[in-house]
Amino acid sequence: MESPFLKAATPPIEPIQEQIGQQTNVIEIRHLKKSFDDHEVLKDISIEVARGETLAVLGKSGAGKSVLIKCIVALLEPDAGTIILFGKDIAASGKKEQTGLHNRIGFLFQGGALYDSKSVRENLEFPLRNLKIKPSLEEKDKLVVEALTNVGLTDAIDKMPSELSGGMRKRLALARTLIQKPEIMLYDEPTTGLDPITSREISRLILGVQEKYQTSSIIITHDIECANIAANRIVLIRDGLCVASGTYDELENSDDEWVRSFFEWHADHTKATTAMQGKKSAR
Repeated sequence: MESPFLKAATPPIEPIQEQIGQQTNVIEIRHLKKSFDDHEVLKDISIEVARGETLAVLGKSGAGKSVLIKCIVALLEPDAGTIILFGKDIAASGKKEQTGLHNRIGFLFQGGALYDSKSVRENLEFPLRNLKIKPSLEEKDKLVVEALTNVGLTDAIDKMPSELSGGMRKRLALARTLIQKPEIMLYDEPTTGLDPITSREISRLILGVQEKYQTSSIIITHDIECANIAANRIVLIRDGLCVASGTYDELENSDDEWVRSFFEWHADHTKATTAMQGKKSAR
């Protein structure tokens, strides 16, 4: 079964380019720094995300993108700087309040982090244990079916993760994250390891999630096409610093030579990858 989000975003793709406007920020990061031994990964990062906005953080491998997102969800502790979620300074909050704030965030891990020994249904039921008000069996079934419908996987409800393709596993991981209806979604390299067609499908799903649930999101990615499809705004990170911010069109036509070359390199790389995929399909 196809996801309703994919049906709503069939080609031609209409990327998000509009600005969110004057809205309350749900994420504010100020002068964040993180080092490992003598290696400075994040040197001075400041970004903000408005309510309902999707921000893509772009950069080459090793630029510090994944370290940034892990600091936001407290998987890593920053050396300096401030992280504010829903108007609350995380470092100044107590443990109970920190847990409450982080429970309002969904995190899609790069590898999906699925339970291979559990079925698709069981993978989705597992996070429901963390809800303050436990759903009844009927409510649980309804939530599972709704989550799978959103990502077009209802026919796979009783399958095991090992029976799913890479793209289906990614969609399952997204469904499991969404089942708790988080207010903020964080995506760590959501299209890594996927072919161009499946990558576009995942990007459209991310766009559909934002449009349906009005979630605020950060997409950590090196995939400019994903950023173009799903994000309102893009931040470019280079050597642990934010070097540019704007819409896709603004950055693609930037006066900065490095920013422009980043986009040009991606365009050439995408053409080469698409041509290679075409040759494989023709065989």
